[in-house]
Amino acid sequence: MDPSKTGRLIRQLRTRQGLTQRALAERLFITDKTVSKWETGGGCPDISLLPALSEVLSVSTETLLRGEINEQEDNGTMNKTRFYVCPTCGGILTASAEADVQCCGQRLTPMTPQKAAEDDCLRMEAADGEWYISSDHPMTKTDHIAFVAFLTDSTLLLTRLWPEWALSVRMPYIPRGRLLWYSTTQGLFYREVFVRR
Repeated sequence: MDPSKTGRLIRQLRTRQGLTQRALAERLFITDKTVSKWETGGGCPDISLLPALSEVLSVSTETLLRGEINEQEDNGTMNKTRFYVCPTCGGILTASAEADVQCCGQRLTPMTPQKAAEDDCLRMEAADGEWYISSDHPMTKTDHIAFVAFLTDSTLLLTRLWPEWALSVRMPYIPRGRLLWYSTTQGLFYREVFVRR
């Protein structure tokens, strides 16, 4: 393991995930100074941390050991999924890589997810091997959540919602990933999900 290559890769993957050094450190139960040391090439992660680090950064342990992402692996991750909503028909489209997406005769632009404030996050409760996701959002015809999605490096689960229905969704329990939801008036939001074992 080359400390410089591995450090650059960890920094690249951490920023891609939208994590600060402190957030990454908290997930691994280490200090942010340790993460900083890795990223500046001053040392390598302990071998015992590699499985957890690879899971948080959504790459294989082999990639961390190699210190670089090969093109096939980089293109194969669902973490780059882009979401599109057609303004004409309301259709929801996704692409797992850069794509030219059109609907109803117009080219669509991928939405940029915004990190939701803590008070605006959907509620998530684990029960019976599932996530129960809910919100008090009004769900009117002019202002509602059109879909809720759960994204990991290899999986996309998406539930379509309709106005005047209660926002109540069940999804398989997955301890790590990204929960996304689309508000017809405010756009696409996300929150990171990380359940400590």
